Amino acid sequence: MDSENRKIPDDWELMTIDKIKANDKKAIISGPFGSNIGSRYFVESGIPVIRGNNLKADMTRFIDDGFVFLTLEKATELNTWAERNDLIFTAAGTIGQVGIIPKNSKYEKYIISNKQLRLRVNESIIRPLFAFYWFSCPIMVSYIQQRNTGSTIPLINLSVLRSLPIPVPPIDIQDRVINIVGSLDSKIALNRSMNTTIEAIGQALFKHWFINFEFPDGEGRPYRSSGGEMIETEFGSVPKGWKTEKLGEHIDVVKGCSYRSEDLQSSDKALVTLKSIERGGGFKLDGLKPYTGEYKQEQIISPGELVVAHTDLTQKAEVLGKPAIVRKVPSYSSLIASLDLSIVRSKNESTNIPFIYYLIKTEDFQNHAYGYADGTTVLHLSKKAIPEYKFVLPEKKLVKKFGELIIKLLNKIQNNELESEIAVSIRDALLPKLMSGEIKIR
Repeated sequence: MDSENRKIPDDWELMTIDKIKANDKKAIISGPFGSNIGSRYFVESGIPVIRGNNLKADMTRFIDDGFVFLTLEKATELNTWAERNDLIFTAAGTIGQVGIIPKNSKYEKYIISNKQLRLRVNESIIRPLFAFYWFSCPIMVSYIQQRNTGSTIPLINLSVLRSLPIPVPPIDIQDRVINIVGSLDSKIALNRSMNTTIEAIGQALFKHWFINFEFPDGEGRPYRSSGGEMIETEFGSVPKGWKTEKLGEHIDVVKGCSYRSEDLQSSDKALVTLKSIERGGGFKLDGLKPYTGEYKQEQIISPGELVVAHTDLTQKAEVLGKPAIVRKVPSYSSLIASLDLSIVRSKNESTNIPFIYYLIKTEDFQNHAYGYADGTTVLHLSKKAIPEYKFVLPEKKLVKKFGELIIKLLNKIQNNELESEIAVSIRDALLPKLMSGEIKIR
């Protein structure tokens, strides 16, 4: 590894995890290997179980959500506890993932699953957050992945974990590194939190206006509760002037391009893939793949256009039918939809992209889409699913007003994401130099 070959400052020491672990027999533990926990021990509320979905390999400290829960009795029997300031490593599957349970975590105690390893450090030697930054920086993620001991499923074991190296500076230097990197991390976390809030505002506004029918009337009052006139339709009571339509009457759907693995080479063009869709909807950069292959002009995605996932690799349908509004990515001149996606384009002024985006995110559309899905292991969405969806079309001027409001929110989300990308690039460039002493902190 790079840090093993590079000279570190004289007052630093190159150690291993085995040397920085806490003075405790259970400072390093693995999950209950091969455990088959009976369903009767899982409860609605109890001791949260840390699994792979709580960790990432991109320096996200910890995802304090999405838990299953065990009874206190079963958790005590397993005795694989984790608590605040503990580091958690993925032991099987997507190795290289590491997290740290924050000081302000939702729960005081957790249990790690049978695919996790837990490290508790000696805080008189090393700050837990300093250790986290080191093990989650790209150079160490790659180093851990190269220590795979599995034949079919990637694995690391306790022996591998104990041998992982870490440069250890004096505590005051560690604190300064934490302050520098932490300030960038805080900016990234703040932007993510803001974007989550903005997205929730857009969804709440759509529901308030187009599901609860409380859009502002001519006098600015909520329509339905202020006595706005309603008419009966197959969807029940809806505002007068609204019509039942099929989505296909207002949109064009363009299927993405098929590609070969040899076409995924360095390029100024990139494919937007299934991995570009967040679970539940939304755009992310993780799934972009540089692309040199062929495509049709209509398969090019312009910033602000909408794509919908037509494939799901699981039966849970966490991505199938989910939409994302694609934004500009400065590092690529063109973005092209892959075969697992469809581009959805509005073809008249009765709808617009913000309206269609939140319409497709509704539970009603998602249930409709699932009814058009087939496949035993991989789910595929029928090409009829989107065009055949029936909905209540509001008056044109209201849809236009909604679109104008939401565009401002979407622009703010994009600006926050661009700021975060800059912060991430600065952090990722600085981190290995700070952590190895190549950049000296006064």
